[in-house]
Amino acid sequence: MTTLLIHHATCIATFDHADPALGRELHDASLFVRNNLIEWIGAAADLPPALAAADETIDARGHLVVPGLVNTHHHMYQSLTRAIPAVQNAELFGWLRGLYPLWTGLTPEMVRVSTQVSMAELLMSGCTTSSDHLYLYPGGVRLEDSIEGAQAIGMRFVATRGSMSVGQSAGGLPPDSVVEREDTILKDSQRLIETWHDARPGAMLQIALAPCSPFSVSTALMKESAALARSFKGQGVRLHTHLAENDHDLAYSREKFNRTPAQYAQDLGWLGEDVWHAHCVRLDDDGISLFAASRTGVAHCPCSNMRLASGIAPVRRLLDAGVPVGLGVDGSASNDGAHLLAEARQALLLARVGRAMQPPEVRGGTSFFGCDLGPAEMTARDALHLATRGGARVLGRSDIGHLTPGMCADFALFDLRTLGFAGGAVHDPVASLLLCASAQATHTVVNGRVVVRQGQLTTVDLGPLLERHNRLARELAQAVT
Repeated sequence: MTTLLIHHATCIATFDHADPALGRELHDASLFVRNNLIEWIGAAADLPPALAAADETIDARGHLVVPGLVNTHHHMYQSLTRAIPAVQNAELFGWLRGLYPLWTGLTPEMVRVSTQVSMAELLMSGCTTSSDHLYLYPGGVRLEDSIEGAQAIGMRFVATRGSMSVGQSAGGLPPDSVVEREDTILKDSQRLIETWHDARPGAMLQIALAPCSPFSVSTALMKESAALARSFKGQGVRLHTHLAENDHDLAYSREKFNRTPAQYAQDLGWLGEDVWHAHCVRLDDDGISLFAASRTGVAHCPCSNMRLASGIAPVRRLLDAGVPVGLGVDGSASNDGAHLLAEARQALLLARVGRAMQPPEVRGGTSFFGCDLGPAEMTARDALHLATRGGARVLGRSDIGHLTPGMCADFALFDLRTLGFAGGAVHDPVASLLLCASAQATHTVVNGRVVVRQGQLTTVDLGPLLERHNRLARELAQAVT
């Protein structure tokens, strides 16, 4: 049994309410952890004396404490192909065609190392839970390569068994060299669920099934993957894919299936509380209604959507309709970063400019002076809610995403006395986390374990890891040149 006390925090933002504006924000507050759960939270002056002698006490004066951020969509292997010159200015389909040849050279070591590098960046931005969508398995790569990386670094993980089965010769986008047989995919999917999926509260590892996209897998594989996941009744095996990412994605769906992406998902049985889709930039009103009625989740990826010029997802309309929405950094080669706090800031800013770009008849609300309410489209607390409680809901987790007794001990501390917060945190420490800077966490705690301490990882030696990662990145690029 171990105990941890976070003592005298300047502010603890609990996000313990479904409405971002109503979550408790405690000042000069403390938080007590026993093993992997929060046992007590409240004003420091009210701390029970029996809890004062913890195994470890972190003096949180001058710090903001927030729930651990939750990343709902990523491709961690792509950290090896950041900023590749040939695709820096490409849209989605051209970007994929340019990178597929490089990714065919992936090795198990590359997947393990890139997973740890991506998770290190996430953890140091205050993220404690992440999903990852690995849909390429060349050269002996297995999902276990990602899983082993996550276990070593100490991150809570939803490992999705991605897949591609329709290559260019069959009318798909990926080259035939990177697709798999569908019976192989389904057999491996079942093996992974039976071996690794943990359905218990507080699980550190869960498995989801994630055929890559409508333009890289067959209708049959989508349906059979859903049936397989749902055959594990009561185990919370979820489904994930890309959907309605840009105009080309939309056109492909209409040409191939004579359906919008949301209608196609409905035909496949890919709507429901056990499903979340990445991007959803091109969801129309009918699609939003289908998602809302079925409580299908959305991973909003603003940086990637901007980088690939895919568009601006209708996040406020999704939220107002009741659709679960979380944030995703997406692939490190389409975002070129994995800083989830920066992603939340971008979500905040993009929602505001996106509203301002809409015609008045679409924007709707006006202020007392008849002006558009663009800046109110998303508040800082709204964006942080997406990054915490929203992401937890998208991943089907009720044990993470906010801070209250009984929840998993996942949280991050940020030093409000640093340069980026100057003149901001004194007025509003919570909003300043996004409005003033994309800060680095001083401490990140996952499942009661301090994995970032004073801005440094405690579980892996970052210097040698980065050297190894950069060597592998060069080898991967050179293999096709």
